[in-house]
Amino acid sequence: MEYYLVKWKGWPDSTNTWEPLQNLKCPLLLQQFSNDKHNFLSQVNKGKAITLKDNNKALKPAIAEYIVKKAKQRIALQRWQDELNRRKSHKGLIFVENNIDLEGPPSDFYYINEYKPAPGISLVNEVTFGCSCTDCFCEKCCPAEAGVLLAYNKNQQIKIPPGTPIYECNSRCQCGPDCLNRVVQKGTQHSLCIFRTSNGCGWGVKTLVKIKRMSFVMEYVGEVITSEEAERRGQLYDNKGITYLFDLDYESDEFTVDAARYGNISHFVNHSCDPNLQVFNVFIDNLDTRLPRIALFSTRTIKAGEELTFDYQMKGSGDISSDSIDYSPSKKRIRTVCKCGALTCRGYLN
Repeated sequence: MEYYLVKWKGWPDSTNTWEPLQNLKCPLLLQQFSNDKHNFLSQVNKGKAITLKDNNKALKPAIAEYIVKKAKQRIALQRWQDELNRRKSHKGLIFVENNIDLEGPPSDFYYINEYKPAPGISLVNEVTFGCSCTDCFCEKCCPAEAGVLLAYNKNQQIKIPPGTPIYECNSRCQCGPDCLNRVVQKGTQHSLCIFRTSNGCGWGVKTLVKIKRMSFVMEYVGEVITSEEAERRGQLYDNKGITYLFDLDYESDEFTVDAARYGNISHFVNHSCDPNLQVFNVFIDNLDTRLPRIALFSTRTIKAGEELTFDYQMKGSGDISSDSIDYSPSKKRIRTVCKCGALTCRGYLN
């Protein structure tokens, strides 16, 4: 007869008991146990004929150790997923999945919903006027006041070319929350999943629902720092082979967003030289052109289960530039190899 060693929830390991199968009323846990055992044997026996029939009287220590580590990882990732969903302020849910390795939640990452200014930087520049439209789609609204076109069509899909700024209605406007010119400010509407990639790119983000072309997907947020501080941090990040710096260079080059430690789900979005997301500069309640918000829109229809990517060298102006993310032409930088696998791959992230 098979017996399973049971760790009872809320009780110490000293109270663990061996139980026969008929005593276990936890089909999901048993399925996870079986899957973890299968995955471990598959990894160990790569290239060999695999037999999942175990005639030994006990699990081999290596298998047991892996199953316990996987169970602890699963608990840690579930707790992290719960925490992310408590902290997020947008409608779309966040899921976490790792079917690749034993990596757990990042140890030094804090989820935020908006820019976090570094000491000495002020983001307080509240808008002083707003529209009085009854129908912002038909009347002279905030974009027209700024000298640009309304960014969205009636389906709230972006219709302006990359490089054109988005001016949304703000807190001073008299239009309501259902105004067609309020898109980015409502946050991510799609349920997304942070998942462990199988191509060595660490964590990535995939959509769990179909996303229509030209739709808003997420904002890129993080700590707002000076360009001088970004240069210093960039040297450190290059040595680690990581890239989280995004220059706010819509009109000037005074500030940079660093999403390494503070950020939202965009922190986990990987680079691609052939991406499905496009960068746009957005202005809502802060009209300081040195501090645009960075929004990511879909460039095409994205299927459920497909990974989301953007080009780390893409500027808010719509251009591809080697100084947009984590790169300064004034100093020689260590180049980070690109693993996107696109036919148009440039070979490096910076």
